[in-house]
Order: sequence, then C-alpha cells, then structure tokens
Amino acid sequence: MDYVDTLRIFRSVVEARSFTRAADMHGLTTPVVSRAIARLEKRLGNRLFHRTTRAVSLTEAAEQFYDGCCRVLDDLDSLEANATGQGREAGGVLRLVAHTTATVNRLVPLISSFKRAHPKVGLDVTLTERPVDLVADGYDLGIVLPFMLNNDTTVTRLLERIPLSLVTTPGYLESHPMPTHPEQLAEHTFVTMPSSLRKPVLTFRVGNEDLTVPLRHEVVSNNPVFNREMVLQGFGIGILPVVLAREEIAAGRLVTVLDDFPIVNGAIEIRLAYTTRTLLPAKVRAFIDHATGFFGQVVQPPAADE
Repeated sequence: MDYVDTLRIFRSVVEARSFTRAADMHGLTTPVVSRAIARLEKRLGNRLFHRTTRAVSLTEAAEQFYDGCCRVLDDLDSLEANATGQGREAGGVLRLVAHTTATVNRLVPLISSFKRAHPKVGLDVTLTERPVDLVADGYDLGIVLPFMLNNDTTVTRLLERIPLSLVTTPGYLESHPMPTHPEQLAEHTFVTMPSSLRKPVLTFRVGNEDLTVPLRHEVVSNNPVFNREMVLQGFGIGILPVVLAREEIAAGRLVTVLDDFPIVNGAIEIRLAYTTRTLLPAKVRAFIDHATGFFGQVVQPPAADE
C-alpha cells in the first residue's frame, strides 16, 4: 500500500469516524485499515485517533493533518481527472433527495440552472420531509435540513440559513393582546413543528441574557406551508421561515411579533449532503460546485458530526 492510499484511508476514517466503515468504503478489512493508520502514525510520530469499543475520535494532530491531507488528495484527484479526460463533462443520472418545502419554494432555480448547465445529466428527484439515509436509499446527493440526516458518516456543506419569524394574523390579535415581551408568549397558542423535529420552546436574547419560553400548541405539523395556512386560519402564532411569510406580511394578512427580541438559533439551515469527499463522480462534483456557486459563498470544511 503506497502513501497516497494510506492518506485516502486516513481521510475516510476521519469522515466516517469508524475503522470498519472506512474499510467498507475501500473494500478492505478492518485490520488492514488499522495497520495502515498505525504506519501513518509511526511515520508522523503522533497518535491520530483515540479508539474505544464504541467510538473513534480525532487527536489534535489528526485535526491539523486532516485539512492539509484533503487539499492534497483533492488536488491529486483533479489533476488525474483532467489528465485522463474524466470529469470534464458530467453525465448519467443524478439521484437527488431534497426537502419538499425548501425545494418547491426555494430551490427550483438551483436545480433547473444546474440542468441547463449540464444537459447530459438526467435528474431523478425525490422530495420528502423525513429522515433519509443516502447510502441505504441509494441517493447521490441530498439537499436537506439537519434533522433529516440519520447517518453520522454523511458529509455536509452549508448552502443557506433562512431566518425564522414569529407571525400571526390581525384577526388573532383582535382577541389576544399583542405580546411586547417574550414572557407574554405563555398567554398565546402556537402552530409549530412536532417535538420530534423541534423542541416546543423558543429562546430569545433579552438584554445580555437568554430567555427560554415554552410554547403551548394545539396544531403541529412537519410542513411549514401547512403551518402557515393554519396560522392564516387564525389558530395562533406561527414560527415560519421569513421567505414563506414575506408575501402575506406585505399584503397585511400576517403581522410579525416581537421583532425587537432576536431568536437564538433562529434560522433554518439548508445543507448539501453526500456520502464521501473522495473519488466523487463527475455529476456529483458538478452539482456540489454549482450549488456552492449558486449561493455565492465559500463553505467551511464539513465536520463529521454535522
């Protein structure tokens, strides 16, 4: 086994947080992976992993080595792809799973512009708002909210953070006083996400302290569009992505509540998810690059626990 192969194994162990899963990714046995890491540790003169019977964690040396290792391997893969002509033009069918509400209301321009840029790539898109396992379900990529990922080996890249807003109808406020402080939310009813997806509490920044308020609710659903419609029907205060409430606010059908009190962690993250950073097919790499450019941001290196 040459040094480059050893680096690839090291990278896989880091991203999978498991010697066994890394072995599966490379078609090797776990002992072979363990010996490769041991040789690398001997070469570097540093321990790279803390191993227990249940978990693998990185040492400080491994964290520092990982970033440089990824840059070297990514550059090498790109160099080889260009030299062999592979990866210059993406093709085949890209199997994409995506969050239903985010896709229909936010991501169609991203997906359609990718299709125009890569006409030889066919799209097989599945929309869902449930947890997914990219490997077990056979998907190349996911555009997901964090709660949808149930596999700790998945690599993610942040695409967008969408702020949340508290909204209700003018009619609701005719029979309920407009809250002027987060503590007064105890007097109100909410339309919110199920507790399995989001705890029925909100935390606000009040001065220099955080204030957590429990939410009383009679209607819950995992679909933000349905929640918006129930709020419009007068069933209380909703916690909605700003982009889903913007038109209704502009038209006066909804009004915002407690604008002067920021919600702690008050944003929904849309993330691109895939199973590995190594040897990505051209169609997958093309979508990653397109999505990153579409949202106009440099994404931080993913962490295995994201």
